[in-house]
Amino acid sequence: MIPPPWTLTALDRALRASWAADTCSPDDVAREPWHPGNPAWGHCDITALIVHDLFGGDLVLGDVHLGAARAGFHYWNRLPSGLELDLTREQFRSGQTVTAARVVRRPPGPLPRRRAAYELLRGRLATRIGPLPEAGAMAR
Repeated sequence: MIPPPWTLTALDRALRASWAADTCSPDDVAREPWHPGNPAWGHCDITALIVHDLFGGDLVLGDVHLGAARAGFHYWNRLPSGLELDLTREQFRSGQTVTAARVVRRPPGPLPRRRAAYELLRGRLATRIGPLPEAGAMAR
């Protein structure tokens, strides 16, 4: 694999500059609207897929709880080196906890109901850091 022409810090900055209300998960918007003060809110699924596009490894899924109630799901990455990378973890500011982490199989391409947001985020990211590999290419 050819190393990327940018650093993980540059990728993180580019993602943060690319997240917006129109790429936030509708499920999360129903609980709390997206706002620039918490840019990671509602972006874990498509961000984890893009990181997977770039680095491969595993997709990790956990259950989000607020108190005793399940409040959704959270995706992040385990890189081929074993390092866990969660670029959207800071979105949880209301006492949520993430439990029951498990490796999940990547769906072919983006998540079907989030395809438009995934493509929009990939496009914004590509304008900031350059061309991205084909979706799922690193998983092959």
